[in-house]
Amino acid sequence: MEERKQGILAKVNDPEDIRRLSMADLNLLAEEIREMMIETVSKRGGHLASSLGTVELTLALHYVFDTPRDRLVWDVGHQAYTHKIITGRKGRFDTLRQRGGISGFPKREESVYDTFDVGHSGTSISAAAGMAEARCLRGENFRIIAVIGDGAISAGMAFEGLNWVGDRKKNLIIILNDNEMCISPNVGALSSYLNRIMTGQTVNRIRAEVKTFLKSIPGIGEQMLKFSRQVEESLKTFFVPGAIFEELGFTYVGPLEGHHLDHLIMNLKNVRTLEGPVLVHVVTQKGKGYKFAEDDPLRFHGIPPFDVDTGETFASGGSPPPLSYTKVFGRTVVTLAEEDPRIVAITAAMSEGTGLDRFAGEFPNRFYDVGMAEQHGVTFAAGLATQGFVPIVAIYSTFIQRAYDQVIHDVCLQKLPMVLAMDRGGFVGADGPTHHGLFDYAFLRTVPNLIVMAPKDETELHVRYPRGAGVGVPLDENPRTLPIGKGEILFNPPGAALAVVAIGACVHPALDAAELLLAEGIPVRVINARFVKPLDGELLCVAARELKRVITVEENALMGGFGSAVLELFAEKGVSGVSVRRLGIPDEFAPHATQKELRRMYGIDAVGIAAAVREMWR
Repeated sequence: MEERKQGILAKVNDPEDIRRLSMADLNLLAEEIREMMIETVSKRGGHLASSLGTVELTLALHYVFDTPRDRLVWDVGHQAYTHKIITGRKGRFDTLRQRGGISGFPKREESVYDTFDVGHSGTSISAAAGMAEARCLRGENFRIIAVIGDGAISAGMAFEGLNWVGDRKKNLIIILNDNEMCISPNVGALSSYLNRIMTGQTVNRIRAEVKTFLKSIPGIGEQMLKFSRQVEESLKTFFVPGAIFEELGFTYVGPLEGHHLDHLIMNLKNVRTLEGPVLVHVVTQKGKGYKFAEDDPLRFHGIPPFDVDTGETFASGGSPPPLSYTKVFGRTVVTLAEEDPRIVAITAAMSEGTGLDRFAGEFPNRFYDVGMAEQHGVTFAAGLATQGFVPIVAIYSTFIQRAYDQVIHDVCLQKLPMVLAMDRGGFVGADGPTHHGLFDYAFLRTVPNLIVMAPKDETELHVRYPRGAGVGVPLDENPRTLPIGKGEILFNPPGAALAVVAIGACVHPALDAAELLLAEGIPVRVINARFVKPLDGELLCVAARELKRVITVEENALMGGFGSAVLELFAEKGVSGVSVRRLGIPDEFAPHATQKELRRMYGIDAVGIAAAVREMWR
């Protein structure tokens, strides 16, 4: 048995190979793929639960459809590990999310089977619609299949895509991967049976012929057709929850049990023959095949390396690690809310990820999870603010990009009091370019009525903070209010002839670099800017005029970022004769790698900052 299982995956290098397998071998292949995923993610970390839940669905899609000629478009990409394994990347799967290795998400430059780069939710339907339109413009004939989860389909963009696709009536298949709904085996078997009938070619031909016949009856044909539709809808709604999609213009199929390969393949073969937009509702189980992930799919959604036998993540040796910025934020918000009943907290499907799960437990009536709908979340908060509440909106930096117009139009234009707490500011590591928060300094500092601050450590945490643990400084029992727009000098040895002005997570590496340099006889002043906007003009201009050499350090895009703001300040204040060097991320998308590797790569760790100082010191 073990030799046979190993032999199946060994023979699969692309989807054409799986189309030659028997049903028994396909099921064994599914088991072997799960084993490979669990083994790899236990060492590398990754999005395990979602991908475990879509093994059979992925195999069925590639088995039935002629990929890569038929386009398979994934949403978010958390569920695409099986897709990667069977599309030529099996041999590199152990490099998953590692520097120089394969991405954790579909990526066009990796494979012809990856039709669209993803990482954020709600994009698949619109992208697939664009591909369908291009297909028609070229007079081509192939199938396009978008796969979207029940969480992602709540995104506003997904609804916009559904509305467009249903109206255009082009051939396009949407697979709704529903891993929240739980149906019994009997209902699953019944729905599979019903849909095999309802999607069969004979029934659909009869449907079309009856429709044509009814329309041809003078006077009463249209009324009879309308009545027959009502009867059909009533029966469908009784058995399956698809009326809303039918009303949008889709042929609804489902729900299908997502772990029975024979049922999936049979139904998808029928779906392949249907004309117009089709929505196939597939029910899957997150974490399928690995008990710990089945029991706790949320923890195994995105998990660091773990012990396969126990499901426990590996603990670091020695003393306990510092609290994460996320946990510090969560505790602080609870403390503030205990003192101020006007405070409410809002997040977009990230209550644990943003540290607001504790707030939700303490103040359930003042906590709102709006789902994957950042735009709605920000404007919803704006509405609360107009009525005297103080919303704290906690969203990852990479996802606040999706609500940029709402920040401008609905919050800042009206001067509404609100806190945008942007978690994962800067590098996020293995999730890569779709998740790095490297642009917020630049796109937020241009907006009037907005203050942008980044803390150097846990005690300064406020509105934009990095991923991972803090630096280990003791937390203030009674946090003090920091004056708006005021920085601080942290290190100023005698004879300093150069200033390092750092912001956020770069402050402590700047201090470490200063200690190294002082031992070499190079004294530098280290300034914690604290604010990207407003800048402490007096502090920075005095340093520039006194020292004549300034290095700015930020974990953000250089173009339009913190360093650019400092240069603009010097120009506005007439500070001349100053040499300025900016350290940060150049005009490119940073790859996936660990935070440590990325900071070293871009020269914003202590070693890189010290090297830049030495070059300017000469």
